Amino acid sequence: MTGIEPVLYIGISQSFFAGLLISTKKPVTTANRLLAAWLFMICIELISALINITVLEMYSFYFVAFTYGPLLYLYVKFMTDPERKFNWFSLLHFIPFAVFFAVSVIFRSVPLMRDLRTFFVPDRFISLRIVYGSCFFLSVTIYSILTFLNIRQHQNNLKNLISYTSDVVTLNWLKVISISFYLAFLILFVLGGLNMIGNFIPFDPYFVIFGLLTVFSFAFSLYGIKQPVIFDEELRQSAEEKKETEKYSKSGLKEDQAEEYLNLLISYMEKEKPYLDRNLTIHDLASLTGISRHHITQVLNEKYNRNFFTFINEYRVKDVIARFSNPKFNNYTILAIALDAGFNSKTTFNSIFKNQTGLTPSRYRGKMTGISG
Repeated sequence: MTGIEPVLYIGISQSFFAGLLISTKKPVTTANRLLAAWLFMICIELISALINITVLEMYSFYFVAFTYGPLLYLYVKFMTDPERKFNWFSLLHFIPFAVFFAVSVIFRSVPLMRDLRTFFVPDRFISLRIVYGSCFFLSVTIYSILTFLNIRQHQNNLKNLISYTSDVVTLNWLKVISISFYLAFLILFVLGGLNMIGNFIPFDPYFVIFGLLTVFSFAFSLYGIKQPVIFDEELRQSAEEKKETEKYSKSGLKEDQAEEYLNLLISYMEKEKPYLDRNLTIHDLASLTGISRHHITQVLNEKYNRNFFTFINEYRVKDVIARFSNPKFNNYTILAIALDAGFNSKTTFNSIFKNQTGLTPSRYRGKMTGISG
């Protein structure tokens, strides 16, 4: 067992100092405090594991793991909704943690589960072990799903606010790491299951968890430290107005006025080309046209069957196609043309262009002009 000790020391140092940095990061936000708490809980678990291995057995169950899912889920909730307040209802997510902490303390001196190979031994604690294992699996699974769904909902909401993509606002990094986190635990559940029903694995998967926690604490801290507040004041106001779009029937916008706003938006886009601004937001377009952000969202959704993101990028694609057919741009690369048309990344441009035209930019340009690059 001593082979895991260096990993524990690394993980303890990494998670502690990363948690300290994030908890003191400016501006101080509830989201950052939750991520710091997540890292500190990893630190506590690794310290406890080290003591368990080298000094004495402190607990029967790894109860700290019941905080990982709730803390990650709440981090996403508060990151994507800066106006959200932390209240006692949020603490309900930690009831399983409190329950198994109490069980672990009460049965501290009882060998409830020292080895997965004895998990199904028919003693008086087998029911407790099964309940623990089931709750552990459900906690990781349910909160991973909730985290993923919240990030996806946030990304969909952004399409009514901004016309560009960026990991800073879309939280793609968090989605990727969260999915990886769940898949890693899923693999460990499978390995643990094999150990429970027979001696198929020559090691205890529980100790692999500590190595994975070290890796994921590094990944979350690396991106968490760099992650700024998603919504500045302008986008926060836009997000608040987005929540009100469900009340379109009470907006007071008449049919003829909605048509007028739509024609004004289309006319402004074609004449002034505000889409050339790579960082264009709905707040910017509202200021330029004099139409409220709420009404822009309503008109685009109801009258034009578009969200803001799609509306703006359709004009960017049209601009790129127009430049493809213009001999003046024959010596320009596709990426240069895309950036000039308002796109902010090659990946985003390729995806949007193919989605709208059915062809990759290079194939489309090749069919038009015979130029592929």
